[in-house]
Amino acid sequence: MEGDNILGESKAGYVLSNVAEVVERILTFVPTKNLFRIASVCRLWRNCARRVLRTRQRFTWLSASGSSIYEEHVLLRSMAQDLENICLLPQTALVMVNHENFSGSVSNRHRKARRCEEEVESDPVKKLKRLLPRSCDILGIVTPGIVVTPSGSPNSPPQEHEEGEAGYSLLFSAMDGITIRPFHFCKKTLSETAMEEAGLINNPDLKVVLLFDYDTYKSGGGRFLKKLLEPLSQSNVLIVGGQVEDVFSINTSCCSPGSFGAVGLTFSGSKIQGASVLIEQGINSPKAAEATIQRLKAANIPEKNTMGFMFACVGRGHNMYNDQRNVEADAFRKIFSNIPLLGFFGNGEIGCDRIVKENYTLSETDADGLQHSFTTVMSLVHFG
Repeated sequence: MEGDNILGESKAGYVLSNVAEVVERILTFVPTKNLFRIASVCRLWRNCARRVLRTRQRFTWLSASGSSIYEEHVLLRSMAQDLENICLLPQTALVMVNHENFSGSVSNRHRKARRCEEEVESDPVKKLKRLLPRSCDILGIVTPGIVVTPSGSPNSPPQEHEEGEAGYSLLFSAMDGITIRPFHFCKKTLSETAMEEAGLINNPDLKVVLLFDYDTYKSGGGRFLKKLLEPLSQSNVLIVGGQVEDVFSINTSCCSPGSFGAVGLTFSGSKIQGASVLIEQGINSPKAAEATIQRLKAANIPEKNTMGFMFACVGRGHNMYNDQRNVEADAFRKIFSNIPLLGFFGNGEIGCDRIVKENYTLSETDADGLQHSFTTVMSLVHFG
């Protein structure tokens, strides 16, 4: 091959075609998409690329805010470029956007007609699926507001976007000893058997559940959510989330038009640690918010390979803090300077004060004690 001749014409070429340690070190700096191309050069490079991919077993996130010059959400335009530079192979994606400029065929419940320019994919969900690998499980959420940390900068100040376009995609690769599974339930499919199949009950390795319900304000929605939360509230599992406006990329063919339901992700494995605190409705000063978030320090969770989540009520934000903006996100950054923070402003919150670590006994609560309004659930999830 011509490529082989080029490699053999110099000492550098000899090293790059024969010394695996050098090649592998170089490939650690190469984005994942380019690794797949490099793997086709020769057997040595293919084996080195495979070993490098196996070491990329954590997560990354892509975020965006501000108005797009195109008729599509700013996150989709940003992801099309940023995915070229990430250094992992996404297996699971948690995508959250606010409802600004994200219509298309999001679900059977909320369809809007829209005008589309030629260069813009008319269906944002189809574009999202086209951007990510076919094997990637996508859990999509639409909410009134978004909390993001700038892409790739865990120590950058997180931003609370209560209005305007914003969104993020949290991407997980395969991780040894950790299982991440998406789930979806509606009133037709929620049962003990279905919960067990999803790993939500009778799963001794379950550590953390991100849970997002939609349209549960409708008749029967409260009973549905309580049936889902009750077994989780009685287990040593961290559960956090809230009520969102819409969901997408999960198979909802079982749902009747206008039906309520819940989606989420389960995180199982001995490497997982988690903790959460509840910023109560009565907390309305930056000092009091900081004191509440400070309690997360009691979990002693390492900052490396840890993600922060903030799920707040739309009634909080600047409305709760005398028109001061970004109060809770700033308090989190002051205490956890190297942990990225992602989240949303929604229509209700799920969670309480809980720590999941070793044999720690969680605070006792029930399904009603996990549901709140005008609060913020602040949490940490560590991936070993």
